[in-house]
Amino acid sequence: MQMYMKNIFLLLSWLILLPSGILANPIKGMLERIDKGASNKFVVELHKSPNDFFELDRKGDKVVIRGNTYINIATGINWYLKYHAGIHLSWNGMHASLPDVLPPVLRKERHETNLALRYDFNYCTYSYSMAFWDWKRWEKELDWMALHGINLPLAAVGHECVWRNLLLRLGFSKQQINNFIAGPAFLAWWEMNNLEGWGGPNPDSWYEQQEALQKKILQRMKEWGMHPVLPGYSGMIPSKLDLGKRIDSGKEEKTAGDTSSESAQSTLNKWNGFDRPGILLPDDPKFTRIANLFYEETEKLYGTSDYYSIDPFHEAKNLPAELDFGKAGRAIMDAMKKANPKAVWVVQGWTENPRPEMMKALNPGDLLILDLFSECRPMWGIPSIWKRDKGYEEHNWLFCLLENFGGNVGLHGRMDQLLHNFYLTKNNPLAAQLKGIGLTMESIENNPVMFELMCELPWRAEKFTKEEWIKQYIRARYGTDDESIRQAWQILANGIYNCPAGNNQQGPHESIFCGRPSLNNFQASSWSKMCNYYDPTTTTEAARLMVSVADKYRGNNNFEYDLVDITRQAIADRARIVYNYAVADFKSFDKKNYNTHTRQFLELLMMQDKLLGTRKEFKVGNWIQQARNLGITPEEKDLYEWNARVQITTWGNRYCADIGKLRDYAHKEWNGLLRDFYYKRWEKYWQVLQDQLDGKLPVLPVGNSSTPTADNPAMTIDWYALEEPWTLAKNTYAASAEGDCIEVAKEAITLINN
Repeated sequence: MQMYMKNIFLLLSWLILLPSGILANPIKGMLERIDKGASNKFVVELHKSPNDFFELDRKGDKVVIRGNTYINIATGINWYLKYHAGIHLSWNGMHASLPDVLPPVLRKERHETNLALRYDFNYCTYSYSMAFWDWKRWEKELDWMALHGINLPLAAVGHECVWRNLLLRLGFSKQQINNFIAGPAFLAWWEMNNLEGWGGPNPDSWYEQQEALQKKILQRMKEWGMHPVLPGYSGMIPSKLDLGKRIDSGKEEKTAGDTSSESAQSTLNKWNGFDRPGILLPDDPKFTRIANLFYEETEKLYGTSDYYSIDPFHEAKNLPAELDFGKAGRAIMDAMKKANPKAVWVVQGWTENPRPEMMKALNPGDLLILDLFSECRPMWGIPSIWKRDKGYEEHNWLFCLLENFGGNVGLHGRMDQLLHNFYLTKNNPLAAQLKGIGLTMESIENNPVMFELMCELPWRAEKFTKEEWIKQYIRARYGTDDESIRQAWQILANGIYNCPAGNNQQGPHESIFCGRPSLNNFQASSWSKMCNYYDPTTTTEAARLMVSVADKYRGNNNFEYDLVDITRQAIADRARIVYNYAVADFKSFDKKNYNTHTRQFLELLMMQDKLLGTRKEFKVGNWIQQARNLGITPEEKDLYEWNARVQITTWGNRYCADIGKLRDYAHKEWNGLLRDFYYKRWEKYWQVLQDQLDGKLPVLPVGNSSTPTADNPAMTIDWYALEEPWTLAKNTYAASAEGDCIEVAKEAITLINN
């Protein structure tokens, strides 16, 4: 009896120490969403431990998963499913059919980590991937996060509701507020002080929906024991609204949005053609007053947080010489600490941020820096173009994977570089304050292999090779160990998934289909820094190997997704080769071969469209349907669809698309978009060059860009005028899969080989 009472006492003591909300036990719900009845097949045990851990064991015919938090238990469940049951849960499939009796854990297995923080999301993720998500989609993502060990997620949904309430409180009209707050597809860049108003005005229903959605998200995060990172106050204010007179009548604040002062004008610069919001300089007393209002309104809606995300002066240039970064940092920190004395400031390590002067002004422990691009351009002290000789000094930081820019579709990774950089932190004094990892991609639902690898790193104490890991990944991903599949993945791991050190390419190898046509077309977007680092014929060989065994794996969801994605890459790579042939034909006035190669190029583009139509993940109709589904009235549906269409094509108005160079930044190789947007550009362009060869138009000298220019009016193509009609259209695209992906992949390989 005495021992029994002692055990009860220990159990109660442990429960008292648990974070609030953790007793809700979200494990059962997650398992039931994976497969009905799955929760009855696992025994879950919560144990106190100074270090994060999970353990796999058995009791009779049931699998036992132990851990010190529900997040770590979920991570253990995922580990078991992958490496003991051959079941891989991924963005392309969060459901599985578990056997009646799970494969036993033959030997107890324990994994520990001292990397206690595992962060998720970039502000851009919220616009490029999540702009139009509902609760059903968010619930799947929260399950994915738990299964992958995430315990520190950025929680930015409904941030605009805080600002709306703040400005309503100050007496501004809804119209004035909507001229400041961006539309659904562009909220990320408004939150980062890059633009205002673009994509709006948002209807009242938008704010109501997003507030309710954020509250559900935060509740689920708390049930898991996650620590939500809420947006904090950076000094941003509407550039066209006089907040000063509303807060302190008779006086005007010193702001970066007030063009009546010279210092304000030097601060207010454009971001890729967009006017930025104003910025309150930190020595203005109204900075603190507005910050207090901001945190009050945040608490009313969503409560307080122990972590706030703030990125002052993000990608800002020409800042005023008198700006004191140290003072700015202290002002931001003081306002945050007033809201919550325990608060930690989460900041992105990106370009010049965080400024050294700001870091020196803050106490150790108050700042958590996301080394945003650790796999390529680490700042923490190892060689890169962004290297900081002293790293982050005494401040805590996270090793992060950026991987994707703009939500562009394409295979890409830096496997060797990721492993090398990560394990180099273990004994490096410059990395002494490393506290965890982060996923900071601009978009998700792509390259699942890279995110799986990254999320396992904290739990693998010893360095390993990509070759070793890929073998395990294949068995987990497909539930099989097929020689042809293994060969295909080894080719990919040594090629397109192994972008080397020193290569500063941003994101995937961009598809030739998605760029504005020219004689020197290489990258689709303006800033990708793309270069050839792999043999493009290797993706064709990998696709051929996958196709060769495809019939054996018909119905295997993960295999079929990867088959389409790998074959898609092979088509894109072949099209780039054919494009180069066509350009050479044009320059040599070889009309016969020019006709052949331009026809082949367009055939490949249409084959790409057909192939991608076989998976909903690669359909523009899926993206547009998500947007329209959030609207209540026809007008709302149309506004959201316009947001969805503009973001993935022109991005901005004519000036921002062309002069600001934002066009095609978020390009997508998607069914529907390929045939109705990209095909029309290339068809028009190839015809212009054909007319030159036929003598119907004058020919530009060889070496000039073949994009028609203003100095030769007969050859001018107004690309924006060709593109904008698609952004304004309302034609319907199917959102569900169409066709047999295996048969279409076979057709694609045949076309590539012709």
